[in-house]
Amino acid sequence: MANANGYGHEWIAMIRDMQDLRAFREQHWEGSFADYLDIVRRNPRVARTAYQRVYDMIMSYGYETYTENREELIRYHFFSDPMGNGEDAVFGLDRPLMELVQILKSAAKGYGTERRVLLLHGPVGSAKSTIVRLLKKGLEAYSATDEGALYTLVWETDEGRMECPMHEEPLRVIPPAFRRKILDELNAHNDSEYRVSIEGDLCPACRYVFRTLMETYDGDWTRVIEHVRVRRLILSEQDRIGIGTFQPKDEKNQDSTELTGDINYRKIAEYGSDSDPRAFNFDGELNIANRGIVEFIELLKLDVAFLYDLLTASQEHKIKPKKFAQTDIDEVIIGHTNEPEYRKLLANEYMEALRDRTVKIDIPYVTRFRDEVKIYERDFNDRTVLGKHIAPHTLEVAAMWAVLTRLEEPKHANLTLMQKLKLYDGRMLPGFTEDTVRELKAQAGQEGMQGISPRYVQDKLSNALVAHGAVGCLNPFVVMRELEEGLKHHSLITNERDRERYAMLLNDVRKEYDEIVKNEVQRAITADESAIQRLAANYIDNVKAYTQREKLRNPFTGRDEEPDERLMRSIEEKIEIPESRKDDFRREIMNYIGALAIEGRRFQWDSNERLRKALELKLFEDQKDSIKLTSLVSSVIDAETQEKIDVVKARLIKNFGYCEICATDVLNYVASIFARGDVMATR
Repeated sequence: MANANGYGHEWIAMIRDMQDLRAFREQHWEGSFADYLDIVRRNPRVARTAYQRVYDMIMSYGYETYTENREELIRYHFFSDPMGNGEDAVFGLDRPLMELVQILKSAAKGYGTERRVLLLHGPVGSAKSTIVRLLKKGLEAYSATDEGALYTLVWETDEGRMECPMHEEPLRVIPPAFRRKILDELNAHNDSEYRVSIEGDLCPACRYVFRTLMETYDGDWTRVIEHVRVRRLILSEQDRIGIGTFQPKDEKNQDSTELTGDINYRKIAEYGSDSDPRAFNFDGELNIANRGIVEFIELLKLDVAFLYDLLTASQEHKIKPKKFAQTDIDEVIIGHTNEPEYRKLLANEYMEALRDRTVKIDIPYVTRFRDEVKIYERDFNDRTVLGKHIAPHTLEVAAMWAVLTRLEEPKHANLTLMQKLKLYDGRMLPGFTEDTVRELKAQAGQEGMQGISPRYVQDKLSNALVAHGAVGCLNPFVVMRELEEGLKHHSLITNERDRERYAMLLNDVRKEYDEIVKNEVQRAITADESAIQRLAANYIDNVKAYTQREKLRNPFTGRDEEPDERLMRSIEEKIEIPESRKDDFRREIMNYIGALAIEGRRFQWDSNERLRKALELKLFEDQKDSIKLTSLVSSVIDAETQEKIDVVKARLIKNFGYCEICATDVLNYVASIFARGDVMATR
C-alpha cells in the first residue's frame, strides 16, 4: 500500500524509466533453425566453444603491458573485476594470471589444453576461489552482450515444448553426413579467428525427440527441423544454466549422480522405463555447465569415483549418465586445491591418470608490498570505518608484516629481509639492480606458497576495529598487537619455530614504522616549501660547479668562489654518502638532471628520492632546535612551543591524512624516541 505522499507510484515509475526493454527482447530472441543458420553466417562467433568464449570474454576487457625488472608482463583488466566495481579484484598476481590466460588461449586454438582439467594450486586465501568466481561472473555478463551471444535449441511437438536440458549448440541437430557441406558454406566467408565446427552429438533427451520425429517423417530431416526453435541463451549460476559449482561433502553422502544427473522415479510410471530419457533429470553439475564453466571446490577432496568421471569429461569431453550412452559436453573444467591435498595426489600412484590430465597453475600469495596494501584497502577503503578513523600506515604495517612472512631469507649476506621487500616493491637501494631482483626471485622457488594469509590479517583488522571501541582512531600499534596476540591461537601454524619467526618479523615492522613516522614528523617540521627549494637550488648550483670544475659567483660580493664543500657534505652526510663516494653521488645527480632534460622534464627538489631525503634531513637539522619535540613528554609546555607544535600537528592532518587523535599520538611517540636519546635517521 502506497503511503499518503504517493512515493510508491513515483518509485515504480522511476524503475519503469530505468528498464531496457529492447535489451530484454534481444536477450530473449527466438526464431527458426533457418534463422539461426543466417545468424551463424553473419556472426560465426556465436558457435564458439566454451574455451573460446571464456578466452574472448577475458580479452574483451583489454589489457596493458608493462616492464618489471626488464621483464615484459601483461595486466588483464578483466581481473580487476570491472563487472563488480572491483569487489573481487585480484592484485599482484599478473604472472600466474598470464599463465592461466595463455592456457585458455591454447585451449581456444585447440592445441590440447582444452582436454585438461585446470587446477589452481596454492595456499589458503591466495585468491584461487576469487579467480574462478570472476570467470563465472564474467561469463554471465558476457553472455548477455551482443559480443558474447550464444544460442540453444527447443523442441516443439504434439507432446508440448521441450528445451534441451543441456543447452546444446543448435548446429548439432545437423546429421554427421551433412555437416561437412554445411560447414564449408558457413566457413567460406568466415573472417573470424575461429572456424565454425560441429563437435559431438545431441544429448539423450534431444536425440530421443529427433529420432522419433525422423521416424514420423520417414527420414525427412527438413520436416524434423520445422519442430526446432532456437533461442538466445543467457548463462546464469543462480538459474544453473551454463555455470555449475560442485563442493565436496562427507564421503558417505557423496553420489556421482550429482555430477551426471539421476533418474526421475516419478516419471518412470508415465514413460514405462528408467532408460527413457524423458524419465531422467539431466541436472548434474557437468550437465548444466555445458556451454560454460564448472568449478570444483577443493577438487582433490573428491571421492575417487568422482575423479574418474573427470577423466572422460576432460579428455574425451564426454560424461556417462546412468542408463545412457556417453554424452558429449563442451565446458571449461576448473578446480582449486591447497598444498597438502596436492601432495596427497602426487603420492597416490593410482591417480596417475588424473595427474596426466591436469594442468596445474600455482597461485601464490602476493609478494609485492603495494599490491598487498591494495587488498586491505579494498575492504577498508574509507579512512573512517565503524565511526573510527584509520591512522596513516595502519594498513601498510599489516601488509608489510604479511609479505615478510612469505619471503624466503635472501642468500645475499648484506641484504636484509626488509630490504628484499623493498626491492620487490620496485624501490631502488644502493648496490642493488634489477638483475639482483631477478636473481633473488630465481633463487626463491617456493616464495609466496607459505606465510600468513591475507584472510588472517583482515580478521585482525576487523577485530581491532571492534575491540577498541573507546579509541576513536585505529592506529598501527593496536593492529600490530592484534596480529601478534592472534599468533598464539592461529590454527594453521603448527610449527612453533614459525610462530616465533612471525613474531620476530613484527619487531622488524615496528622498526620500519619508527623510521616512517620520524620521517613524517621531520617533513611536517620542515614543510617550508620555499626554504627547501632554496636549499636544493643552492646544492645543485654547487654540485654543477664542482663536477664541471668551475667557480661560483657570490651574489653578495660579486667574486668568483670555489664550490661550498661544507654545504654539499652537510647534505650528503645525512644519507650516509662517504667521502670516498661523494664524487660518484654528485655525478649521479647531474646525470639524473640531464636525463630529465632530454625527456623534456624539469628537475624538482623532490624528483630524486635520495636527494629529497637528504635535503629534508638537512633542513630538519637546521630547524629542529626551534621546536623541541622532547618538550611534549614534559608536563609543562610554554605557549610559544605549543603554538609551534600545533602548526606541526596541523600539517600532519592536512598533508599526511592524520586526524587530531592520531596526530597527537604520533607526535608523542616520536617525542618519546627523542626523549630516549634516539636520533633522527633514515635508511
